Amino acid sequence: MKPLLPLLLLSLPLAVAASGFQPVDSIRDAALRTVPDLGAPGVEAEAAVDAALRLPACPQPLEARSGGNGIVEVGCAAAGWRLYVPVRVQRSRPVLVLTRPVAAGEPLREDMYAVELRDVARLGAGALTDPGQLAGRVTRRALGAGSPLTAQDLVSPRSVRRGDAVTLVSRHGAVEVRAAGRALGEAGADERLSVENLASRRIVQGIVRENGEVEVLR
Repeated sequence: MKPLLPLLLLSLPLAVAASGFQPVDSIRDAALRTVPDLGAPGVEAEAAVDAALRLPACPQPLEARSGGNGIVEVGCAAAGWRLYVPVRVQRSRPVLVLTRPVAAGEPLREDMYAVELRDVARLGAGALTDPGQLAGRVTRRALGAGSPLTAQDLVSPRSVRRGDAVTLVSRHGAVEVRAAGRALGEAGADERLSVENLASRRIVQGIVRENGEVEVLR
């Protein structure tokens, strides 16, 4: 990141200014100390302070407080100056990333993905971290190499497709009713599916079970 010229509010008493300049690194360090989890795994931060900055040396430890929106106020009351320092924090975590393109409906093998650190702010919701989460799942759509895998990218293998004949099962306590139906979409085990009851011509919603039957939702 290129250094940015911070906003300065300066009051420069001549007696203080004559004593020397505050090291730029000390200003940067003071700003970074406001990041509470800095140093934790996957946490990095950068404070943008102009290397050519010249401020009166502070005879006491610098004060720093976060002002929100990535801005930290660093100041020295004794020397009469305040400096607003932009601080960029990047928090990364290990996620599963595709190492090659995959097609829709393709099972994921170990050689198709790797664990990489990615910026949390750039990750989609539900990014996967555990290879065990891929077991028994296939890709919902085609995905490119370098794509972080999310829960939304995976589905159960398609066991029912549009137009398939299915058995509708409706249970009310100990009573079970079965009827012939026609799938109006595609789904895998434990997924929701719209089905037309061929006897009543009603469209009902159900859950596809492992045996291919569709249990009607009440």
